[in-house]
Order: sequence, then structure tokens, then C-alpha cells
Amino acid sequence: MLISSYSPALVAISLCFAILASYTALDLTGRIATAKGRTVYLWIAGGALAMGVGVWSMHFIGMLALRLPFALGFDAGITALSLLIAVLSSGFALWLVSQPRLPVWQLAFGALIMGAGISCMHYTGMAAMRMTPGIDYDPALFGASLLIAVAASGAALWIAFNLRRNTPYVRLARGGAAMVMGVAIVGMHYTGMAAARFADDSFCGAALNGLSGRGLDNLVLVTSLAVLIIALLTSLLDARLQARTAALAHSLTLANQELTHLALHDMLTGLPNRTLLVDRITQAMQAVREQGGCFALMFIDLDGFKPVNDAFGHHLGDLLLREVGQRLREDLRSQDTLARIGGDEFVLLVQLTQPQDALGLAERQVVLINHAFQVAEHDLKISASVGIALFPGNGSTPQELLMNADAAMYHAKGLGKNGYSFFEASMNTNARKQLQLLQDLRNALELDQLQLYYQPKFDAVSGMPVGAEALLRWEHPQQGLLLPASFIELAEKTGLIIPIGDWVLNEACRQMSAWYAEGYEDWRIAVNLSALQFGHAGLVKSVAAALARHRLPANSLTLEITETTAMSDADASMTVLQQLSQMGVDLSIDDFGTGYSSLMYLKRLPANELKIDRGFVRDLEHDSDDAAIVSAIVALGQALGLRIVAEGVETDAQQHFLTRLGCNALQGYLLGHPLPATDFMADFQRAQALVMPDKCRA
Repeated sequence: MLISSYSPALVAISLCFAILASYTALDLTGRIATAKGRTVYLWIAGGALAMGVGVWSMHFIGMLALRLPFALGFDAGITALSLLIAVLSSGFALWLVSQPRLPVWQLAFGALIMGAGISCMHYTGMAAMRMTPGIDYDPALFGASLLIAVAASGAALWIAFNLRRNTPYVRLARGGAAMVMGVAIVGMHYTGMAAARFADDSFCGAALNGLSGRGLDNLVLVTSLAVLIIALLTSLLDARLQARTAALAHSLTLANQELTHLALHDMLTGLPNRTLLVDRITQAMQAVREQGGCFALMFIDLDGFKPVNDAFGHHLGDLLLREVGQRLREDLRSQDTLARIGGDEFVLLVQLTQPQDALGLAERQVVLINHAFQVAEHDLKISASVGIALFPGNGSTPQELLMNADAAMYHAKGLGKNGYSFFEASMNTNARKQLQLLQDLRNALELDQLQLYYQPKFDAVSGMPVGAEALLRWEHPQQGLLLPASFIELAEKTGLIIPIGDWVLNEACRQMSAWYAEGYEDWRIAVNLSALQFGHAGLVKSVAAALARHRLPANSLTLEITETTAMSDADASMTVLQQLSQMGVDLSIDDFGTGYSSLMYLKRLPANELKIDRGFVRDLEHDSDDAAIVSAIVALGQALGLRIVAEGVETDAQQHFLTRLGCNALQGYLLGHPLPATDFMADFQRAQALVMPDKCRA
């Protein structure tokens, strides 16, 4: 028998090819596992070609490493067939490990098929030398090579299946596994080569017209290496692209989740918004219909929030809303929902065992809001009006329940605020009337339906006119002339009082400017300011603009604010009043004696006038306490150097008492009723005759 030898360099190269081919195969299984649709088959086809070429190259380089005492060659057709067998075997392996599951019987069957394919590729490649006489094989080594091929295939399939997912350190694991698989594949090849026996008179039939070994090793080496590297790089680049795509998809998922959250939650407080609330109400209604029970919808509106918002600014108002939301949320149970549906309106959806349980829950919400809030170093005191609608009973749709809870809330406000009210059917009528009145009020300014009436003021001693107070009236197209009591509260609640107040200020200044031009330069026009107006940041600018627009001296305008408004936040009031006073505007403390007077702040306020409330004047003749109070107010005003004005004078006795007491000016129905500007001057003359009858007779 002929003695064969091997080229150490080519043997080492064949081992490297086996390891590289194994790693490429493992990496490609990862691409196949994450691919979708038709891409899976493209990766299997490309992977089969790359892996088959790699395994076949290892075999062919191992063949070229063989050294015999005669020239060797390889039949081109048979060699190509061995390559095809390698590619098909690799394709079968990749397809098998791409399956969702790999049970033991399937793994064993796959190992048998793939091992047979690799063995077939090897011995077909050996047959490509066309040795004469033929090659004899040692049965033991031949059988060992087949067993090694099947065992190596089984191990390779198991490793590939378990390392196909991208887990931490997967590439390191694939590298170690590739080395084990490479050694197993090389072991099978060289065991098969060791089984070959060449007779002494053997010669290679393919050496004459087959593929020559000269230079062929370099060609196979370069070509196969290129195929493997291209396949590996493609897999790595695809993995990176897939990772970036996955990262982008994750980012898009997070963005979509955030957008969904924003679409269903209030941005300021993070609470559910109206959209999510309606969905929760729908679910709660369905649950009640299927399982029984009941729930309450509590519409919570903050009393006194708008003055805080206007006095301290929107930033502090937003902070207050967050604190309110946080306080209410901390009292929630897991099955309840708290939502903010706009402005200072919150809605609480609470599951109940019995409808009567809503009573205690509503009381608790009112108490929670009643406690002072610490916001940006300010102690803020507000309250809540709560309207309650029950299901079943107070509505059949989420919208109807919300509307009825809203109507109950307005009813609670009408009862004096800082409380709660259960919905009753009669409230819907009132709610619709309020909504219609609000819509009409929004149009009143544009349609020029508002007008001012003027009630005269007279000097208490001389009886001469000293000016007038501008009083708002609304000529409603259906309801006729409306007094402020029927719509001012609605205007304040909705913020319409700001544009309405600006109109009143501008119109009063226009009329006073006309009287000023007619020679009544010593008159003053008085305009009432609501709490919301007084707290509005643009008040000072609005006053300055009205005076400038009508070229009216600032001391011809008197702004009346209630004692409660002035004292509710004395420091903030001081700043606004000082700005107005520096402008030259007269300031009057209206309804004095009805609020919580603080003499310490009163003496600091830059006021020019105190106005005695009509409530004290009404019973002046019959109530000694009222007389004492009025006397004290007049004395206090005189001590502080303030003008004293008494309103609500309706009898001669009241007029004489107030005049003797030392009041500077008087106004009331005895002296003159509020009238439009066109009738104002004529009524002055009549009122003047009533005030000074003795003088008139003289």
C-alpha cells in the first residue's frame, strides 16, 4: 500500500475554513429566526450556498493537502456534484433549525439526513480522483467517519437551534460553538481520509484531463473565503440594521404610547381627560348592567379659583390645579377614576355599594378642597361645589350623566357654593336656561344690547349734584331690561366680566367726557369693579386707556371696589390701588361695614372715599344699632380724611340724619333713580328740588 502524507499548512487552513463555515452557519440561523415572510426563504437559500461552499471548501482543501507519489487531479463533474450535495445538505440543516420547535426525534432524523449528506459529499469528492485501481476503505474507520458525521450534524443542529436568538453574549457563544463544530467536521473528514487505502500500482485517472492541483488550492481558498466573508458580513450588517430597526420600532412604540397617553390625559395634572372619562363611564355602565350595583358621577367645580388665577397669574393657578388634582387623587380607590375635563372642573367616577354612599363621598371631597393649599409660599383658600348624578337613574349615556352632574353642580353653586347637590329632573330646565342666557350674554356686547343707567349723587349739605354712579343694564331681546343681579354672577363665572367690565369703563368715561365738555367739570363718574376685574392683570392698563381715549381727567373717575375684595388679599390690593391712585383716579371702598374690616390695612389703602352700605341706611330710623354703626363709619372716615357717601337714601328722615352726621354725598331713590343718559339731566333738576325743598321755596 502507498504511504500518503498531508501538507500541514493546508490542513490548518481547512480547519480554519471549517470553523468559519460553522460560525457563518450559526449567524445565519439568527437571521433566519428573525426574518418574516418570503425573506426567510431568501436567507435559507443564501445561507445554504455560503455554508455549503464553506464545508465543501474545507473538504476540497483537505483533499488538496493529500500528498501521494503521483500527480493528482479531480473530475470536474463529480467535484461539482460534491459541491451540490454540500449546498443541499446545508439548506436542509438551515430549514430544520428555522422551525419553531425541534423535538428529539426530529433532531435525530435531521442529524441522520445531514450526516449522510456530508458523508456523501466527502466520498463523492474522493471519487472525483477516479483512482485506478479503486480506493479501498478500512471498514472500521469508514464506519467511524459516518458516525462522526451524524454525531457532528446532530450537535451542529442542536447548537444552531439554541443559539439562533439574539441573547446577551450570543456572539461569544457562537464563536465557541463554531470551534467545536469545526473540529468535529475536520475530524470526520480526516477520519474518512485515513480510511482510504491506495494500492502500490495506483494512479489518478483525473490527473490527465481533470482539475489540476497546481494553483487550484489558492483559487478555491480565495473564492470560498470571499463567499463566506460576504455571507458573514451580509448577516452582520443585516443584524445591525435589524437592531436599529428594532430600536426605531421601540422608539415609535414609546412615542405612540406617549401620544396615546397625551390624547387621553390632561397635560397639566396627568389625570384622565374627557375622552378617557367617557370611555370609563361606558365601561362602568356596562358592568352595572351585567353585574348589578351602581356608581356616582361627581362634577367638582372650584369656587374662587378664577380670582386666584387672575390675581396671582396663570402659573400659580396651574400649580394650584395640580395640588387639587393630587389631593383628590390620593383619596381615590383603585376602581375609581378622577378626571380633569377643563379649567377648574374635575369629575370623579366612584363605584358604590348603595346610592346612599355617595353622600359621604361628596362630603369628603368638599372637606378635602376646603383645607388651605400651600402653593409657592402662598396660603390659598378655595372651596368646591359638587354635583352628583347616579347610575342607574340619572341618565342612560355618558354625555347625559355628565350633563346632569353639571346641572347639579350649578344648583350647588346657587345654594351658596361650598357644598354638594344630587341631580333632580327640574335642574335640567334651569341648566338649559343658564346655557341659553350665557350664549345670549356672549352676543350682547357684539349686538350692542348693553347700556348704562346713571344714578345721581348729591352733596349732602348744598344739595348740588356732584356726579353719578354708572349702573349696567342689559336690554335682552326676549326678556326685556335685565338688572345685573340676573347675569353678573354668570359673567364672573365664565370670565365674560372682563370684556363687559372694559366696555362699562369705556362707556362711562365717554359719557363723563361729554358732561365734562358741557361744563360739569366738578362731577365724578363712579364705576363698580367686580372682584374678578380687580384681580385682572390688565386693569390698570384698561383704566389708563379709557381715560386717554376720551381725554378725561383721571380725578373725574371714581372706581368702587367692595371692602371684601380690597381686604381679601390686602398686599396685592395695595399694589393695584397705589398704581391707580398715582394715576389720579379716585378710589371708593364700597359696602363698607359688611365685610371683615382691618383698620391696619384700611389706613394704608390709598382710598379717597368710604361708601356706607344701603343695608345700614335702610333701618336707620328704627334700629339704634344701625345708627350707631353708621355714626362709627362716618367718624372713622372723617378721622382718615375720607369722603363719606351713603347709598340707599329713600326717606327724608334718612337724608336729614345722614346730613347731620356729616356725610359728604348721598344717593338713593329719594334723590334720583338710575336713568339712561338722555333722561339724566332732567331728573337732576327734579331730585334737586326734593333734596332742598326749603331752599327751593325760598
